[in-house]
Formats: sequence, C-alpha cells, structure tokens
Amino acid sequence: MPSYRTIISALSVGQILVWAVLYYGFSSFVLPMQRDMGWSQPDIMGAFTLGLMVWGLATYAVGAAIDRGRGREVLTGGALLGAAGCALWSQAYNLPLLYAAWALLGLAMAMTLYEPAFMEITKRFPERYRQGITTITLVGGFASTLSFPAVAWLQARLGWRPALLVMALVLLLVAPLHAWVLRGAWRRPRVADGVPVQATQDQATLRQAMHGSAFWLLTAAFTFYIFAISTLWAHLMPAFESRGLTQAEAVGVMVWFGPAQVAGRFAFLWLGRSLNQRTLGLMVLALFPLSLVLFAQGRQPMVLVAFAVLFGVANGLITIVRSNIVPDFYGREHVGRITGAMSGIALCTRAAAPFLTAWALLAIGGYTGLLWGLVGMGVASFALFALARRPAHRP
Repeated sequence: MPSYRTIISALSVGQILVWAVLYYGFSSFVLPMQRDMGWSQPDIMGAFTLGLMVWGLATYAVGAAIDRGRGREVLTGGALLGAAGCALWSQAYNLPLLYAAWALLGLAMAMTLYEPAFMEITKRFPERYRQGITTITLVGGFASTLSFPAVAWLQARLGWRPALLVMALVLLLVAPLHAWVLRGAWRRPRVADGVPVQATQDQATLRQAMHGSAFWLLTAAFTFYIFAISTLWAHLMPAFESRGLTQAEAVGVMVWFGPAQVAGRFAFLWLGRSLNQRTLGLMVLALFPLSLVLFAQGRQPMVLVAFAVLFGVANGLITIVRSNIVPDFYGREHVGRITGAMSGIALCTRAAAPFLTAWALLAIGGYTGLLWGLVGMGVASFALFALARRPAHRP
C-alpha cells in the first residue's frame, strides 16, 4: 500500500478536480444553456435536482461498499462515470439527454466527492484520519476558485459544449490517479486468535445510532444546511446578475470563496485542534446565516466580498465538522454506513432545492426574498445542531 503522504497528496489533487468539475461547474452553465437552448430555469434546475437525488440515494450503498473494502473501485469508477456524464451533457440537445447526463453525474458525485475519500482515509489510517481529512479539505477548498474562472475561460474561447468535453477529459485523468494510489486494501487489526479488534468506540452500528436522538438532530441540522447551500450554489450566478453584477464582477467576488475556505481550515489546523467537534460546529453554523444576511442586504462590492469570505470560512469548516462528527459520536467500525445514511437523507431532501426554489422565485419575485428564506434555514440548522449531544454510553 502506498504511504500515508502519497495517498493524502493524490486524493487531495483528485478532490480539487472532481469538485471543480462535478459540483461547482453547474452554475456557470445555467445562463449559456438558457440562451442557447431556450430552456427555462426550472427545466435546467430539474436536471441538477435529479443529480442530487441520485447522489443522495446512492450514498448509503457507497458507504457500505467502502466498509467492505471497495474504496478503490468506488473512487475510480466515480471519476469514469463523471467523465461519461460530462461527455453526454455536451451532446444534450434536448431535455431527456440533459437529465440522463445528470443521472450519471449524480452517481459520480456520490462516489467521489469528499465523503468516500474521507471514509477510505478513516479506514486506512485510524490513528491519523483527522489530519488527513483536514489536509484534503485544505487543498479541496480551492476547487471553487479554480472552477469559476476556468469554466468562464473555456466557455469564452470554446463555447459551453466543448468546455464540457475538456471537463470530461480532466475526470478521465483523475480515474487512473485513484486506481494507482488506492491499490492495496486496508486491513482491520486482529488479535492473535483472529478475532477482529473492535474497541468500544467502534461498536455502534447504524441501527444503534438511529435509535438515539443525536442521529436525527444531526441529520436534520445538516439537511437544512445542505438544502440552503445547494440552493445558493445552483442560483449563484443568476443571483449575482440580479444585483447588477457582470459575469466578470461576479467571478471577482466568487474567487474569494476558495481562499476563505482554506484560511478557515488553516486556522483550525493551527488553533482549533483543542476545540471539540460540537463547539466547532456551533461556531461554523453561526457564521453561515450571518454571511447570507450580508448577501441579502448588500450590493456594494466590499459587502459582497465580506459575504464571500464569511461564507467561504463557514463552508470550509463545516466539511471538517461533518466528516469527523460520526466517528466522534459513534466510532469508526461502521462509519461508512452511518455517514452514508445520515448524508443520504440530507442529500435526498436537498435534491429538490434548486428545482423548488426556481419555481418559488416566480412567486417571491426576486432573489432578495429567497436569500432571507435561506437565512432562516441557516438559523434552524444552528438550533438543531445545538440540541445534539454525543451519546453518553456506547453499545
């Protein structure tokens, strides 16, 4: 098996590329598809909604596969499916093909974006997984900074369809990287008589976790957060346009997301290790609605940059909270299944967010009202997380 440093470095490169292509890229294609194909915004958001639904439905199966030692196949196959989805998207001259492409891309997201990599790291390096997860998120935090200007540059020079083929090629390069670096399966420690070692903190099963209130409170908190964040990413470029910003000005604000995410993660790496995951989560979930208040009220460039910085810090650190809270509350033995179930519920719920909010905009009459609704969801997420407590007794 490759070394810890090699695996973390390779997965970091893979994560920045798959996030840039599979997730952050969508918003930049909404307006070009509307202009070129004449599709309505709800029609386009419906494709993204389908992708998110497939992502949510596949999350538990992905976690279970990783629990069984199939992480290499999961991450490699996900990159290949992502490449196929981008290629099909580039040839979408009707809505059925667009929706088929996003069904593939949804499965690819479930198999590649953060959580499968985090689960694999937790399994392979049980004593160092927190450091590895933080390192991967430090690098992955630049995905939005890479995606928005790169996609804008490709679209300006090639058009949106050839830009998608370039993105498919990028994912074709990620697949062999995953296959190479994840060769050699992780092994569960065993005692002399061959019985697997299962420390007390590693014994909670999915069924046992679901019997406690903490599982449902955390799931609800992350559901509200993910619904809001999904809505924001899907509508980001149109929301900036509604505030009178050109594409170049919007990109000038959005490039702050990545550095702010990384700055927040560096601050955690240097100063926040003494914080437990619950305290960190409360701090982060308080920042999120505050950033949206700035976006809802502000039209001046400096206010929008302040939104981007606060939002980037919150979005960067919530990844660390979500990846560590399950092993912290329930242990590592069934981390794939518990994380998969918790995330799957949240992801399925949020799948309708871009589509429903596209229709809601017709009734609300503008993005200001929508943003205030997202502020309310952020406050609800904070309150639910605050009620969750680490189980006092493990099975």
